[in-house]
Formats: sequence, C-alpha cells, structure tokens
Amino acid sequence: MYLRLEKISKCFNSFIANENISFSVDAGKIHAILGENGAGKTTLMNIISGLYQPDSGKIYLEDKPVKITSPNKAIKLGIGMVYQHFMLVPQLTVTENIILGIENSWCLNLRQKQQEIAALSQAYGLGIHPAAKVENLPVGIQQRVEILKVLYRQAKVLILDEPTAVLTPTEVESLINILRKLAAAGNTIIFISHKLEEVINLCDTVTVLRRGKVVATTTTKDTTPQQLAELMVGREVVLQVNKFASVIGEVIFSVQNLQVADDRGIPAVRNVSFQLRAGEILGIAGVDGNGQRELADAIAGVRNIINGKIDFNSSPTRQRIGYIPEDRQKMGLVLQFSIAQNLILNAFKNLPFCRHFLLQSPAIKNHAQIAMQEFDIRATGEDIKVSQLSGGNQQKVVLARELAGEPDLIVAMQPTRGLDVGATSAVHSRLLAERDRGAAILYISTELEEVMAMSDRIAVIYRGEFVAILDAQTATIEEIGLLMAGGTRRG
Repeated sequence: MYLRLEKISKCFNSFIANENISFSVDAGKIHAILGENGAGKTTLMNIISGLYQPDSGKIYLEDKPVKITSPNKAIKLGIGMVYQHFMLVPQLTVTENIILGIENSWCLNLRQKQQEIAALSQAYGLGIHPAAKVENLPVGIQQRVEILKVLYRQAKVLILDEPTAVLTPTEVESLINILRKLAAAGNTIIFISHKLEEVINLCDTVTVLRRGKVVATTTTKDTTPQQLAELMVGREVVLQVNKFASVIGEVIFSVQNLQVADDRGIPAVRNVSFQLRAGEILGIAGVDGNGQRELADAIAGVRNIINGKIDFNSSPTRQRIGYIPEDRQKMGLVLQFSIAQNLILNAFKNLPFCRHFLLQSPAIKNHAQIAMQEFDIRATGEDIKVSQLSGGNQQKVVLARELAGEPDLIVAMQPTRGLDVGATSAVHSRLLAERDRGAAILYISTELEEVMAMSDRIAVIYRGEFVAILDAQTATIEEIGLLMAGGTRRG
C-alpha cells in the first residue's frame, strides 16, 4: 500500500469531524472518497495535505509512518492537493502562482518558467496561457491552473477535491484521461466527487463517509451509483429530477438587446434578448466563461449594462429577486459573519430583525434556527461562522437566504456546485416548488444534464450570445453540445 490511514480522528471543539477513519490506496490506483456535505471529506483531506493535524491515528507512506505537520511538509513528501475553493493569488500570473513558494533563486528566469509551464499545459491538454493573470480567468480555467500547479510540483499522491465541478463534458473526459495516465505512471490519486457515474467510470475503489465515519469501502465494479448514493445519505435517494408540467403565467421580465462588460471592460454579453414567464425555468447552457456570470450579475442588478434594457412586469417596490451567485465565498457570503448574520444580509434593516435601528437578536436567532432545520444546514449552532462550514453547507445558507420571502424572479447560478446527491435533490425540489408557486427562474449551470432535466426552455450561450433557445423536451445533448462549442444547428 502506498498510502494508508489508521484510525484518524479530528474534533473541532465538540464537533467530531472524523472518527477512527481507516483506508488504504495502492500506487497506480484511483480511490474515491464519497460522502454528504459535512461528512468529513474535506477535513480528512486537509489532514493528509498538512493543513490540519489529527487528534489521533497514524498516516503511512510506503508502510512508513509520517507526520505531515504542514502543507510544505506534504509537498516534500510528494502529496499535492487541488482544492475545491482555489488557493490562487488573483493579482499574479499563472506562472507566478505555480512557482510561488517553491522557487527561491535570486536569479529567476521567468521566461524559462513560462516555457516549462506552457509545455506542461500543452502535454496535458489544459490550454492555459502561462502569462495570463489569474483574476482575468474564468472559474473553469482557474481550476485547471490548480491542477497544473500540483503536476508542476511532481506530486506522487494527488488529492482532487471536486475537480470536475466547473468543467464541461469534453473537459471532464480530458481530465479523466489525464488522471488515468498519471495512475498508469504509478501515481496514487484520491478523487473526491459528488458525481457518482464519474466515480464508477474513473475510480478503482471507493470509501464512503457518513457523519465523520467510514460506512463502506468497496471496489467500483462491485457497486452502482444508486447503492453509493444510499450509503452516503443512509436512506433511499432519487437520482433523477421528477418534474411535472408547469402552469406558465404572465411575462415576469424581458431582456432586449442586452450588452454587458466583464471586469476588464470587455463586452462579455452581446445583444441578448429573451422573455421569462411566471412558472417557467429557462436554463442557460454553455461552456464556462461565455458570459454567464456577467449576464446573471446584470439581471440581478449587481453589474452595470452597456446597452439594452431589462423590463420587469411589476412596480419597482414589488420586484423581489433571489440571486444565487456563482462563487458563494466571494459573492454569496461574508465568511467571518455567523450563519444567523448571513441569513439576514438582505433584510437586516427590516422587521422583525431590526427595531428603532437596533438589531433584534432573538428574532435573528429564531429565524436562523428555522432556516437551518428547513435547509438541513449542519452546524453546532447558528452563531458558528460560515467560514467553518463545508462548501455544501455554505451553499445551503445562500439558498435559505435568497429563497426567503417568495421572490418573483430567481437567478440561480451554479446552485448545486459542490453539493452531494441528497442536497442536490433537495435544491432541485426547492426550485421546482418555487416554479410551481409562480416564480420565474433563470437556471445557469455547466452541468448540462441538470440544465436539461430542470428547464422548460434552454438557451445556449456562446461567446456572450444566445445562439439558440430550445424546447427542453425535444432538445438533445448532442445538439446542445454542438451549439456550446460554436457549431450550427442542424436542420
């Protein structure tokens, strides 16, 4: 066994994140770690990568006990981790991010390093420009920079936390081929994902965690996605979206010839026009970085438009918009605020949370407790900082806040990113309930199958333009995939 864990435990105050976790992985194998949000996956990976130290238990590399006291020690031991939330410096270039902390020469040949990284990027088909600034890159490209950073450090143990969450089907296929090549070369890979078909397709073995404990370890050839889902959540799970025909109402809002710029002032949305009705879900399908974020921001009112107009079919005082942004940590939450405080960010001036300019703690606490129960936000209390929550539980806080008050329009940008199968099913059910209530929903996701399952109509976006708006019942994956890549519609 190349990597072996024996009875690893980790507590945060009274919260037990990991309890007596044991598993092992051979060199040249890909091992999946599955579990619900808050099951302890990320904590365990942080222990292996040196960010945390276990309270008890041992870690072995090639049957030798090791103490991984820091991320730097982990790198020296040949352990590299690609985090779900990127560890990149936005103001630096791709090359500077990749060599940061490992190049300490007084005479740094940056041009040579760029050439090395360009060659490595090309070898793995990652398509990254080494001189580009990270802050100017779409989320999907930033994910690839993280993968390239680990490869550059020549890690023998690669830990990937939700690496395909922001990739297109083609990019996922490319990454899977890369990981298989790395495994064939003798690397040990730990793969964390909520995409069960992906796990079955890629991995050799799988360990399932539930509430901090191992509930099963098996080979992928001896299990099914349905069995894995039920092991994760401890109950029967419906993996398909069950959707009834909606009752379409009046036009809630319309967009005409909309043009929106990105953060650099370059047009990212061009001449987009569409209408959205009450009780309708319009899905937007496209490769990440084709203007989805800018479109969502503009409709939600947090980004200025260059040209065109957005008309709401209601008075300004009745316009209620729920916005689930793409990046929950940067735009959706104030990480140093508590759960309770984050849940009232857009209503803290209103009754019952504020009286005579004073915040009302009992009302805020009661509101948070109800939301935590309703949305299954797992924490020891409402006063816990959201920075201490798992990514999935952070997303649930955003959902609970933005769906409160029955919004007329819901802009859902990657609403299930990083969520487990149970939480994803719950989000879908909640959004469908909002649709059935009469809300208009703009559903933007790089998960093409989700877009097709959730939507009534599907708009395909390419280079900032809607190249087609299709009926979700008759559209095919092949047709949408072709349009996403810039092809033209057949027939």
